[in-house]
Amino acid sequence: MFLINKLLAWTLPLVPKFIVGIFSKKYIAGPTLNDAIKKIKEFNSKGIMATVDILGEETNNKEDALKVVDEYLQVFEAIESYQLDSNVSIKPTHLGLKIDKEFCYHNIRTIVKEAQKYNNFVRIDMEDHTCTTDTIDIFLQLKENFNNVGMVLQSYLRRTIDDVNTLLEKKANLRLCKGIYIEPRLVAYKDPSIISENFKYCLEKLLGAGCYVGIATHDEKLIWHALSQIDKFNLKKEEYEFQMLLGVTDELRNILVSAGHRMRIYVPFGQQWYAYSMRRLKENPNIARSIIKNIFTKG
Repeated sequence: MFLINKLLAWTLPLVPKFIVGIFSKKYIAGPTLNDAIKKIKEFNSKGIMATVDILGEETNNKEDALKVVDEYLQVFEAIESYQLDSNVSIKPTHLGLKIDKEFCYHNIRTIVKEAQKYNNFVRIDMEDHTCTTDTIDIFLQLKENFNNVGMVLQSYLRRTIDDVNTLLEKKANLRLCKGIYIEPRLVAYKDPSIISENFKYCLEKLLGAGCYVGIATHDEKLIWHALSQIDKFNLKKEEYEFQMLLGVTDELRNILVSAGHRMRIYVPFGQQWYAYSMRRLKENPNIARSIIKNIFTKG
């Protein structure tokens, strides 16, 4: 199965762009900020929050990174103008991390400071393991002066328990997810059951320490465990939230919302939808297999 998945991922570039576009419409708001606004309004009308992500990673020149900063400032203006219940998510490499760490820090600081002006919040996404230490360093540096910034931890990384122990002392606002990047065994667990157990263990530690956690999963077993911990710690609705990706497990999302839990949907948009879609599919051969199967089944 592994070889089949790899082969399918390798053949993805042969799939016509318009077919990838048809698939991606479910998971990406569209190419423009207006597309994201429309989608967020739809969610807000149902009592669901959002986090906006401008598609793009691995910016390799400072001019492009500074343009991304300006685009995020426009996002905050739109959120305020339309009175949307939404914050933003940013990727360090999109803002120049691979160019210069200090340059990236100042770009993120500019975004966080703008968010503070609007009483809004910035989530620093976690990328592959080569970015983990730098991302945590930037977050901790920002945390010294700002309360409206959070970050992400991935339960498939072997280091995550240690990172939890560091960050819970800071009462950090964290999104906890399994992780999607294909990582070497040296740094990441490969057994799905261990990844899930690590997710549960880290979640228990964070909630028990009073950290606000964005419980980011579509796995109903993990959701059940999260609900059991919410009950165990007698948490109020405003002390945690569930998070899901746009277009994934809508029924389960609605079940949680109907039960009164806070839900936030990750809403990506931007011109780089094709590169984003292809990169994500290649990084996760299991998804690639199901997508291609779906394409040919519908065909």
